[in-house]
Amino acid sequence: MSTYIQNLKKFHPLLNELIARDIKIKYRRSVLGVLWTLLNPLCMMIVLSVVFSNLFKFDIENFPIYLLSGQLIFNFYSEATTNSMTAIISNAPLIKKIYVPKYLFVLSNVFSGTINLLASFTAMIFVMLAMRVELHYTVLLFPIPLIFIVIFSLGVGLVLAAITVKFRDIMHLYSVFVTALMYLTPVIYPLSILPDWIKPVVMLNPITNILQMFRGIMLYNTFPSLESLLIAVVESAGMMGLGLYVFYKNQDEFILNI
Repeated sequence: MSTYIQNLKKFHPLLNELIARDIKIKYRRSVLGVLWTLLNPLCMMIVLSVVFSNLFKFDIENFPIYLLSGQLIFNFYSEATTNSMTAIISNAPLIKKIYVPKYLFVLSNVFSGTINLLASFTAMIFVMLAMRVELHYTVLLFPIPLIFIVIFSLGVGLVLAAITVKFRDIMHLYSVFVTALMYLTPVIYPLSILPDWIKPVVMLNPITNILQMFRGIMLYNTFPSLESLLIAVVESAGMMGLGLYVFYKNQDEFILNI
């Protein structure tokens, strides 16, 4: 672990350049550029709000904000892990030429996604103000669930980046997995509508706990319970530990497979 930290300090300027590169590539040749970070979740919120609040009649107060908060957490996880999956493969030319700590490429994808996450959070605050949704003082605790989802996503990203180098089929399978995971996460629907047999399955989803914590802070003026905090710590730290272990065990063989 100390080696990771020392390399991170040494290659910090490179990490900054990689993050800047990821953001520039994402919005290259785009007229609105970084503004899409704000507009994309807002447009999706409008579409989904119209469909689900009218067609399915979800009786949720401030449903657009409820929906936007779910999108914010899940979309970050999806973007960060999907981009991290090809972090090693897409940087193969650089890895073959010079020594660079390979986990930096995963970090850059997750950290650039974190910048988008904070921009989306800012957009959410503006929407809440525009809709005159009360901002409780618990909003100040927003970094807690966001830190948990970043750490958890980084752990998943490290695992995906390591195994995708050997098994390229993961790139195709993971898109199906993310779609299924979205329906097993209460992004759109409330937990109260779920039948008893499927509710435990949704609650076992690590993202559900973090998402519920975020919504409680933002919408319902509730502090995270000790139980939810402990679960989030175990889930995020455990996933991070697994990610570091898998990545470390496989990184020496990357050069043979990229």
